Amino acid sequence: MNALSAPTPVIHGVLAAATTPAAGTPQLITAAVVSIALIIVLIVWVKMHPFFALMLGAAVMAVTADMGFENAFGSFSKGLGETVGGVGVLIVLGAVIGRFLTESGGADEIVDTILAKTPLQRLGWAMALAAFIVGIPLFFEVGVVLLIPIVMLAAKRARLPVVLIGIPALAGLSALHGFVPPHPGPLIAIDALHADLGLTLGLGLLVAVPAVAVAGPLISKPMARWVPVMASDTLLAPVGEREQGRRPAFGVALSVVLLPVVLMLLMTVVKSVGLVGSPIGQILIWIGTPLQALLITSLYAMIVLGTALGRSMGEVAKITGESFAPIASILLIVGAGGGFKQTLVDSGVGEVIGNGIAGSGMPLLLAGWIVAVLIRLATGSATVATITAAGIMAPLVGDLSSTHVALMVLVIGAGSVFLSHVNDAGFWLVKEYFGLTVGQTFKTWSLMECAVSVVGLVGALVLGLII
Repeated sequence: MNALSAPTPVIHGVLAAATTPAAGTPQLITAAVVSIALIIVLIVWVKMHPFFALMLGAAVMAVTADMGFENAFGSFSKGLGETVGGVGVLIVLGAVIGRFLTESGGADEIVDTILAKTPLQRLGWAMALAAFIVGIPLFFEVGVVLLIPIVMLAAKRARLPVVLIGIPALAGLSALHGFVPPHPGPLIAIDALHADLGLTLGLGLLVAVPAVAVAGPLISKPMARWVPVMASDTLLAPVGEREQGRRPAFGVALSVVLLPVVLMLLMTVVKSVGLVGSPIGQILIWIGTPLQALLITSLYAMIVLGTALGRSMGEVAKITGESFAPIASILLIVGAGGGFKQTLVDSGVGEVIGNGIAGSGMPLLLAGWIVAVLIRLATGSATVATITAAGIMAPLVGDLSSTHVALMVLVIGAGSVFLSHVNDAGFWLVKEYFGLTVGQTFKTWSLMECAVSVVGLVGALVLGLII
């Protein structure tokens, strides 16, 4: 089925809630508006941690939707447990892989090798490629901290505006963050929409490539003319002070990055060519399942980026343990988002909003993007935008093909990164690192995020017309 050119599908029982809603449609709409508004107010103005904001928002929605005070946290607890049990473990394994890449110098080796082989005039493209590669297993914030000092050093040596090299790197990280698992956002949407992970991964890479090209090297040239800020010396010291110990070879580091991608894509190939019943097919499907693929890669990283470089098992265990603390907040937010989504579903709010979208005649992929954009603009959180939009759109994807469900994941991811502004921590992170004013940050970082989002949407819509 073509989700773009075909009429809005008739939903045959897909929108029926698990239980009959206790409240009528006007009350359910009120419950949704009040609860989402409360979450926005608590995050943006009260500065409350999103975990508590989502938890309180779920409780208010449950009570307002007549689910009863005694059930205020019932759906929330159920959704939290299911989300952390499913997506949470994958996030933990991804964090372990990322930690070993950074601690061993493997990520630095990949970036340095690419830059060393790049002519001066193609530095922007090289940084985009480096960020695209190392960004696959790394969380966005980790990638920024890793790459920005390298960006500063490269810009300083080349005597080029920092935006010319930095924006392509940020575009590569942002596109991966929005479109490609095992990043938390895509994993959340895949889990909520029951999308095929391997298929989403493949299509996500297809969408991410043009998004990075347009939002990075191509638009960074005019940006550099608008904001000709040169690199400061502030962040150059950390590059020189990085551990100069034994690094893994480029090929070894690259193999750690690409291993989970290859395993998950192989699973999709096996399914698509009909080899599911063969012994080899069964093995490839098993090792290509996200949990197994990331577990295998984590163990592989411990060996080639740990013991093979002379580290003891005690040191490997220490690095592994250090990878858990930074993701505690992410796990809490993701879990709370799952709880809020489950409350949406159980209260019947998702059914009402879904029926409204279905009846509007709006293409479903465009609707998913718009919902994510609105929540992103309001909260400043890509994760909250993804969680809420996926919960709202979940009842609508039942009649879609597996391909278009995967595309729904991508358009939600695209909407979740649209227009980073003053309520987003990433906005201030980039501003301070690059030494920009607020206005300059809007002209560069915020514009780049819009480009990633719009090009990602267009890419997904085009794929929806073709596939």
